[in-house]
Amino acid sequence: MAEFDFGALEVVVRSRLITRLVAPRPIAFVSTLSATGTGNLAPFSYFTGGGSNPPSLAFCCVNDRHGAPKHTLRNIAERGEFVVSVVSYAMADRMNVTSFDYPYGVDEFEQSGFTRRPSVRVAPPGVAEAPARLECRLHQIVEHGTGPSAGSYVIGEIVYATVDDAVCTDGLPDSAKLDQLARLGADYYVHAPSDALFVMKRPTSP
Repeated sequence: MAEFDFGALEVVVRSRLITRLVAPRPIAFVSTLSATGTGNLAPFSYFTGGGSNPPSLAFCCVNDRHGAPKHTLRNIAERGEFVVSVVSYAMADRMNVTSFDYPYGVDEFEQSGFTRRPSVRVAPPGVAEAPARLECRLHQIVEHGTGPSAGSYVIGEIVYATVDDAVCTDGLPDSAKLDQLARLGADYYVHAPSDALFVMKRPTSP
């Protein structure tokens, strides 16, 4: 049996273990605006939903190897708004383009060729090619650690959502139609086509 004492491991090894074992992870494709209005678009796989009263979600921005915060985090701290677009399998290649470490001020919408879709309640646009978009206002940023690879957890309150009719059944998003993309360890990804899904009902008695 392999055993790992995280306190004795190098940071890069810790990351490799976490990303391989905490998986698959949905991808938050986060769009923001800088204080001067420049766009930013980046994928984050440390992502989860939260409660529904109020409706919330959270994702983690990890500092780069020099200890600098991601541009997304900077923009959210300055403006307090962001949009999370759902990533489908058809978006994979262009989404990957946005994960490059571009200098601050470079707009990844332009680099990747994704189309901006105006939001209803917040200033940053969403991704038009995405099957769904969640408009959010910042609730809180929780910092955990400092320096390289430290995390900042962004908690957002969802204020509006737009979902394409093509991925809905009876007016609600349908997992069998979304074909969502998820992140695994190393360079692995996985997606969820309808023929890969199965149903398991929750127990109604002990």
